[in-house]
Amino acid sequence: MKLKKITHYLCLPLLLLSAVSANASNVTSLKYEDVFELEFVTDPQPDAAGKNVVFVRNWMDKQSDRRRSTLWLSSIDGKQLQPLTDKDINASSPRWSPEQNRVAYIANGQIHVKWLDTGRSSQLGQLDNAPSNIAWSPDGNWLAFSMFKAKTVKAPVTLSGKPAKADWAPPAIYIDNKQYRADGAGYTKPGFKHIYIMSANGGSAIQLTDGEFNHSGDISWSLDSKALFISANRHSDWQTKPVNSEVFKLDIASKELTALTDRNGPDSKPTLSPNGKLIAYVGYDDRKLGHQANRLYVMNVDGSNKRNLTEDLDRAIADFQWQANSKGLYIQYDSEGTGILASQALSGKRNTIVSDLGGGSYSRPYSGGQFAAADNGVIAYTQMSTQHPAELAIVNKGKTNIITDFNADLLLSRDISKVEEFWYQSSVDQRKIQGWIMYPPTFDASKHYPLILEIHGGPHAAYGPQFALELQLMAAQGYVVLYTNPRGSTSYGEDFANLIHHNYPSTDYNDLMDGVDAVIAKGFIDEKQLFVTGGSGGGLLTAWIVGHTNRFAAAVSVKPVINWFSFVLSADSYTYFSQYWFPALPWQAPEHYLKHSAISYVGNVTTPTMLMTGEADYRTPISETEQFYQALQLQGVETAMVRIPEASHSIYNRPSNLMAKTAYILYWFDKYRSDKTQ
Repeated sequence: MKLKKITHYLCLPLLLLSAVSANASNVTSLKYEDVFELEFVTDPQPDAAGKNVVFVRNWMDKQSDRRRSTLWLSSIDGKQLQPLTDKDINASSPRWSPEQNRVAYIANGQIHVKWLDTGRSSQLGQLDNAPSNIAWSPDGNWLAFSMFKAKTVKAPVTLSGKPAKADWAPPAIYIDNKQYRADGAGYTKPGFKHIYIMSANGGSAIQLTDGEFNHSGDISWSLDSKALFISANRHSDWQTKPVNSEVFKLDIASKELTALTDRNGPDSKPTLSPNGKLIAYVGYDDRKLGHQANRLYVMNVDGSNKRNLTEDLDRAIADFQWQANSKGLYIQYDSEGTGILASQALSGKRNTIVSDLGGGSYSRPYSGGQFAAADNGVIAYTQMSTQHPAELAIVNKGKTNIITDFNADLLLSRDISKVEEFWYQSSVDQRKIQGWIMYPPTFDASKHYPLILEIHGGPHAAYGPQFALELQLMAAQGYVVLYTNPRGSTSYGEDFANLIHHNYPSTDYNDLMDGVDAVIAKGFIDEKQLFVTGGSGGGLLTAWIVGHTNRFAAAVSVKPVINWFSFVLSADSYTYFSQYWFPALPWQAPEHYLKHSAISYVGNVTTPTMLMTGEADYRTPISETEQFYQALQLQGVETAMVRIPEASHSIYNRPSNLMAKTAYILYWFDKYRSDKTQ
């Protein structure tokens, strides 16, 4: 059953958007407005018996220009599929009660419970702020969760003399904390995240933690429902050492915290085994590297006998769940851009279950995905390919079935570009580099096509065989699209990711150029029509590329870092970047910062270059974009700047912004494309 689609189209303030859409030669090619037709599955949760699964069905609302989410319930075979919440309620985080007769979830910033026998729902209590990480107690009487608690801060200066009814300026805002703003949230309010419990029958929230520390992440209950296992960074220097968290046991009656880990490094996601004897968690020993992969650990419930189960894997553990017999766990990780779900025995044996786990991102082909398992071994997970966004898949008795098809109507009416994996050799050190080629829907190998190199961000992230609407829209306009995982990318081991440690950008540039050359060698690319774009770290590399070669006809650098010196002193996570990405503070090593900054090579740029950033981006602030734009203007290079009002670093969070981003990129490339009539 397809959710009702609203037929009103948003009017976008886009130059030539309608003209670009109208120029598509194939009437069945993807259109910009097709973003509103996308649906995808997240957070699948099977019941303990493995008979039904509740999950989040995400869809795009044209009227509000927002992504929306609804809870749905399906039988394991997919034959019974029905909504649990109304589509006008933004619902997420479904969690089964221990008796399996209720589902708790978060909607509109409050905790709700659905009684499955009657179909009735109720909001539990009235919370001051939005909760997260809800978890049922084993006895079914309580729900634990984390929530922000505001702190009242008195201004150190109070002005007097204001006449009655006078129109004075708003008062000055005094800031003295290190983490004072965050991308997507803006300037943060004083306060901290704490752990709470609430009766499953409703009532007031009871705060269990205190102090000027943040407590967040997964929460696990003890079997007797008298304690919680949580993670937090409660060290006195937590603001300057942001990753050094520990696992704690939190006694509910006394509110006493007992630390179960004590190393220098993150320890998080504590999860009690079904038999109550062991705690599994993820973390690593902090070595101040740019990329450090989470390993899976287990320890006795009192914190003794800690041991690493995945040191030999050399892949970052993204998620895990205990198996019902407490003898092993299910683990999720990425390998060579692909999402893997495997079984991990306590004895060390490991077996792959599926290798097509993906989801979460639908704009660009980032890896990801989610899973959960029932007591009988049935596993629900988000399955994704290059041809469709994430659907719900079930593993039952060794067989995998995809049981939803929410994008069938879109895929039947549009030509989806085919994607081909390939490997090539780096000219730097002959390492194998993985890439993917996306072909135009009407591709003919005897013809010559323009090529777009699209670069991922991070830089410690990975692209893979995932659906990517932005790249699909580029291919629909007749471009061959290339995306790769150059050195620095994750899912190939820590050594590969750290080849750019304190050396970024550098020879990752060569890996990208080698990928372009490898595709050109296939014989169907017009070498005079090469284009390059990317976002965040990809925007940085785009700006780096045009400062080191003039082989591209045009470039679009999206939300880039242009000047490392200014970036470290203006980005939201500056305490992390300054310690883990650089050998010293900016004023201690200015030559190093400038050597790896695109602004240092702006005098070499001749490539027409557009820049694009959200005006509310606090990760790579728009001042970075403005530096390069003004430098290019002073250089007399053809340039343009696109500002996305109110957008954070995640520009695509609003569907119309995804449309705008892709349309402006293609407008710029089409402007310098020789085979297309303007």
